[in-house]
Amino acid sequence: MIKKILCIFVLLCLFLCGCSAGKPKNQFKAIQKRGRIIVGVRTDTKPFGYRDINGNLHGYDIDLARAIAKHIFADSGAVEFVPVTAANRISMLTSGKVDILIATMSVTDQRRLLVDFSKPYYMAGQAILVRNNRNVATIKQLNGKRVIIVYGSTGEESVRMNAPEAIIRGYKDYALAYKALKRGDADAMIADDTILYNLALDDRSVKILKKRFSKEPYAIAFRKGQESAQLKDSVNFTIDLMEHSGQLRKLQKKWGIWK
Repeated sequence: MIKKILCIFVLLCLFLCGCSAGKPKNQFKAIQKRGRIIVGVRTDTKPFGYRDINGNLHGYDIDLARAIAKHIFADSGAVEFVPVTAANRISMLTSGKVDILIATMSVTDQRRLLVDFSKPYYMAGQAILVRNNRNVATIKQLNGKRVIIVYGSTGEESVRMNAPEAIIRGYKDYALAYKALKRGDADAMIADDTILYNLALDDRSVKILKKRFSKEPYAIAFRKGQESAQLKDSVNFTIDLMEHSGQLRKLQKKWGIWK
């Protein structure tokens, strides 16, 4: 009799565990229980995310993360920032090291296969940066020339499409890429216009070509699946609220990216 009871108890436990394992995890509730949201951000993309001389984080993406934390916890300080790069940001998200990415990440069909996105919170466009002593006026003139891209960005795709004979030189972040251009290691650099403007803000030795080669909607990335559904809804609500109240526009003006 005791053996039968034990067997029934074991089977019941296995059944309950199976049901629990099959139920999708609610990431929003897990974040609320933890008491803070962990956000992957860039530290090399001023004015979106960068460190000042004291090592403190600033930027449009940083302010947006704090606004989301305030919506969830009524506390803009309930956020932990984790630095990511263009190359590792998706793996940092999918491995669970961060809850969301607010990291100058444009929405593409390829990325949609890996992550879920919020509604866009900014629209950027790709541009070309060249040194003034280089006779380059269009992207097609980059055929046969060396072009710098940052690994994990969408710049390489634009170059391949418009200048298929260009020689691609990849770097892990924008600071290194810009230094390489200045040294003469390449003839041009392609990146989102907002990033290039701030790299070349006070530098008369370089110029940005007028034409834009793409529309780059920046959005917040989530782990793919039902576990992120409530969190995504909450973030989209925050973005909607900021748009309608004018707060998003104020942040864009604050960081000099209002168009």
